[in-house]
Amino acid sequence: MICPKCGFDNVHKDYECRRCGIIFEKYHHHQLQRAQNIDEEGSETTGIIDILFHTKENMNPIIWIGQWVLLVFLVFLGVRYMSFSIESNRIADSFFHLVNLPFHEAGHIFFRPLGRVFTSLGGSLAQLLMPLVCMVFLVFKTKDPFGGAMTFWWFGENFLDMAPYINDAKSLSLPLLGGNFGYSSPYGFHDWEFILKELGLIEFDTLFARISFFTGCTIMIISYTWAFVLLVRQQKTLLKTKERP
Repeated sequence: MICPKCGFDNVHKDYECRRCGIIFEKYHHHQLQRAQNIDEEGSETTGIIDILFHTKENMNPIIWIGQWVLLVFLVFLGVRYMSFSIESNRIADSFFHLVNLPFHEAGHIFFRPLGRVFTSLGGSLAQLLMPLVCMVFLVFKTKDPFGGAMTFWWFGENFLDMAPYINDAKSLSLPLLGGNFGYSSPYGFHDWEFILKELGLIEFDTLFARISFFTGCTIMIISYTWAFVLLVRQQKTLLKTKERP
């Protein structure tokens, strides 16, 4: 058997190369896995950039147009959300706040075994983790980076959603779930009051709120850029496909 790596002519029944030592079965298995990772365009996905900006050669143009519509809509929505002041808490009246709320409440239950601080923090962690999980699944499992960019936008929106709650840790003036207010609720009911007091950081509630808001705005802008570049690249791929005989 001729070694596919070094070219040495081995005895036919050898299971490994006598010169370079590779195991033939493992080598062929590795080559088969590489072949399965080849994308629809025939090029191998080897780096994170290739994965994040992967385009489909056989995409339906109607789907591509629909992606543009979705991007424009989220740009409009995001600019609106970013125009809300933290103090106004207007984002609590938005559609996405209602989407985030079930994940927030589920997070309290999920992180309860880790103690009281993590129980309170778990709500905010869960509403951040959910879009990240969706993004990783879409990008790496289904090879849909545009979907990944949209869920990355959702990830950023959650930081905006959290900012007024963090900012309320000292004033305790915002209405909470169930019609309560922080000032009239027992200690520990307001997540961020409890978290920051337990950590001795209550004086920095406004700073943390602004950091959360700025982080969210930055992530949303990055998601717009990511999606825009993807759609432009996809257009080039569609034009090349159309030009082929």
